[in-house]
Order: sequence, then structure tokens, then C-alpha cells
Amino acid sequence: MKNILSLLALLLSFTASFCQNGETFLQFEGQNGPGKGKNVVLISGDDEYRSEESMPMMAKILSEKYGFNTTVLFPIEPETGNIVPSYQNNIPGLDHLESADLVIMLIRFRDLPMDQMKHLENYFKAGKPFIALRTSTHPFMIKDSNSPYFKWNYNSKEPGWEGGFGQQIVGETWVAHHGIHKSEGTRALVDGVDRDADHPVLRGVDDIWAPTDVYSIKNLPSSANVLLYGQSTAGMTAEAPLMYDKSIMPIAWTKEYSLDGGKTGMVFGSTLGSSLDFESEDMRRLILNASLWLLEMPDVITPDLSVDIIGDYEPTMFGFDSFRKGMKVSDFK
Repeated sequence: MKNILSLLALLLSFTASFCQNGETFLQFEGQNGPGKGKNVVLISGDDEYRSEESMPMMAKILSEKYGFNTTVLFPIEPETGNIVPSYQNNIPGLDHLESADLVIMLIRFRDLPMDQMKHLENYFKAGKPFIALRTSTHPFMIKDSNSPYFKWNYNSKEPGWEGGFGQQIVGETWVAHHGIHKSEGTRALVDGVDRDADHPVLRGVDDIWAPTDVYSIKNLPSSANVLLYGQSTAGMTAEAPLMYDKSIMPIAWTKEYSLDGGKTGMVFGSTLGSSLDFESEDMRRLILNASLWLLEMPDVITPDLSVDIIGDYEPTMFGFDSFRKGMKVSDFK
């Protein structure tokens, strides 16, 4: 009887989860490809850079072209069921992290309830790989000073946790805009700088220009492996000239991490990541390559892997409160 009850509970849990697909989260079943049988969870939740648009687009590429089962999570306003990026207290579906092989996240200043934070903690303590984009250098702003996750805050001063989750785990916290926001872009430098240019993640990555500006980096540890540096451009077009009067900054790196005595894992961090940045073919390639490398499939990575967008992708200009109002999860199918 006990085994039957356990089976029924599992079945009910699966049924409830399946019924929420398209309501509180979005799932794409993997087709044929090297990622068959592996699960990737993409977490959106930032106020400005329209990750609610870019994460479903990347999920479709990973699923339809490379076989990964993908789940996309969103910041949901409970009262309306709408995707509201400025609603900082709810990202339902984080229980999918329990079966995730890889996490890709672009979140900013989230103050999530304890049960949702616990799923994140479990994932990172397990030392599983993840990709942290743009504002994931400052992903949390927990207001309760008694919370065990208060030290994860971007401005933490706790000894051993200075700079919070961003600095200690990703490699950097929020510092400043190095470039002028909404005036200058970022050109990835692929020649003439000292970096790990032969890394598998960079295969076929030859040309990235992004309309988002360069972030300041000052705390990245020497153990981090810098893959790309970026230079500010004097304007927000791909043709804008480089601003040689501004220093270059790391814009993509890898590093090991360990959360509170947990297993050692690997993170790929990048200060790129707005939805407009993903219009760049090589930006999409960078994230695909990083996914395959983190999942220990470097031999799969070739310079000509397809990162063609599936369906329509018309990203919104980044900015606070510029998100499309009244959008439901099902709108991104």
C-alpha cells in the first residue's frame, strides 16, 4: 500500500507539473541531438534586459537543434498570471532544478521566497554547471536580514561573502557601467589581447557586437579564465568606432565555484546578454558552445554549428518598464 501511495503521489506531482506547462513555465521536448536526455533550465527575471524574450528563443535552439529538454522560468505576478519582470518575489517552477543538468540564468535583484531560494541553493551546492549572463552578477537583493540568503546580496559585507553570490560564485558583483548606458555598445575583441583564444567555447565566435554597454569589472579573481575582452564603441551600431581612450574589460570568463562546502562546479559568466545582444549570431553561438562545454561535450563543438533562430524573434529595446505588458507564458511558445 505504501508503494502504491508513493506512486500515486509521484503521478499526481507529474500531472500537476505537466498541466502548468505554458501557464507558469514553458517546456520544449528535446529532438534528436547530442543533448538528448539532458535537461536545461533557463531562468529569466530581470527588470531591464528582456530575458523573458531571449531565454525562450535560446531554449528552442537547444531543444530543436541539439536535443536538450528545456524549461524556461519567468517572473510571474500571482494576481494576474502575467510575466512581470519587475515583480521580484516569484519565479515559479524552480523545483525543475532538481533534475537539471545545466542552468542558464539572467536575473537581477530578486528577493524570492525561502522555498524557491532553497531549490537554487541545492543546485549550486551540488556543483552543477551554470551560465550567468549580464545582471546575474547581481542576482539577489534579499531584504530580510535574518534570511540565510542575506549574504547572497550583491552588496554583502559578510566576511567570506563580500559582494554576495555574484562576486563569490559568478566572479563579479555590480560595480558600475564602464560604458555610457544606452549610448555606447560593446565590441568583443577576438584579436590582439592575451586570453584563452583556443578554448572550445570560442570555436566559430569571430564577431560579436552588442548594443549593451561594457560593465566595469574589478573583482574578478586571478583564477578566472578570461575568454573575451570587450571595448566600448562610440555609438550603438555595429559600425561605431572603438573607443581606445577607454580601457578594455573582461566580458566572458569561466571559473570554478563552491557554495558553502558543497561540490566544486564550473560557471561561464558574461556581462553580455540583453535580448538585443542575441540578434548577434555569434552571441547565440557563444551560449550554445558554453552549454556544450559545461556539459562535457567539447568534441561536439565545431565552428559551423547552426544557431539559426527558430520562428520569429523581435526583441524589445532594453529599459526599465519597457517590457511588453499583459504577456502570458503561453505567448512565448
